Amino acid sequence: MSLFEIIMLVCFGISWPLSIEKTIRTKRVDGKSPIFLGVVCLGYISGIIHKILFCMDWVVMLYIINLFLVFTDCVLYFKYRKPEPA
Repeated sequence: MSLFEIIMLVCFGISWPLSIEKTIRTKRVDGKSPIFLGVVCLGYISGIIHKILFCMDWVVMLYIINLFLVFTDCVLYFKYRKPEPA
């Protein structure tokens, strides 16, 4: 377990709910990228797999919480995105 890993996950864990709250409040996803959100999800999944395979500890819960938050933000992106003009 690394203190710096914990600090990183806590900082990201604070920022995702703020992003989700803003999306729900404004119902706008301007500036958000589903590709970016997908890459971040992939990063968290990789962190979870590493924790499970090599150094299982309670920090894996921070990865899972962050993954859930990013996934929620991604779902909101697809819910509130504007349809492509025909």
